[in-house]
Amino acid sequence: MLDKELLQFAVEARKKSYSPYSGFRVGAALLTKSGKVYGGCNVENAAYTPTNCAERTAVFKAVSEGEREFAAIAVVGGKGEEPAEFCAPCGVCRQVFAEFCDPDFRIILGTPENIRVYTLAELLPLSFGKADLN
Repeated sequence: MLDKELLQFAVEARKKSYSPYSGFRVGAALLTKSGKVYGGCNVENAAYTPTNCAERTAVFKAVSEGEREFAAIAVVGGKGEEPAEFCAPCGVCRQVFAEFCDPDFRIILGTPENIRVYTLAELLPLSFGKADLN
């Protein structure tokens, strides 16, 4: 699947965002190594702490369906109807990626017209993982 196509899935997922407090809508599209795509949107809560990011929504949906191997994720976000040019995953989402993804896991950001691609290792250097618990 092309990066542009995955970003377009994220744009569609963003439309389902529940963000009445911030107005900042985020969509994510997670590509599994088996070729399936899981969408996610941010879901806010008046108490703020229970809010869930789009990226984690997509990962948790995939994991709950038995998927454990991921190739890439596309993320779009921003206020208004159109996504912003750049919306990077928060630190908590990056740590969740580290639980399931290799350091070369691709994180696709931007818009279908302006794409930036990073690896997990680039966005989460010196991460804490399973090996650190031994």
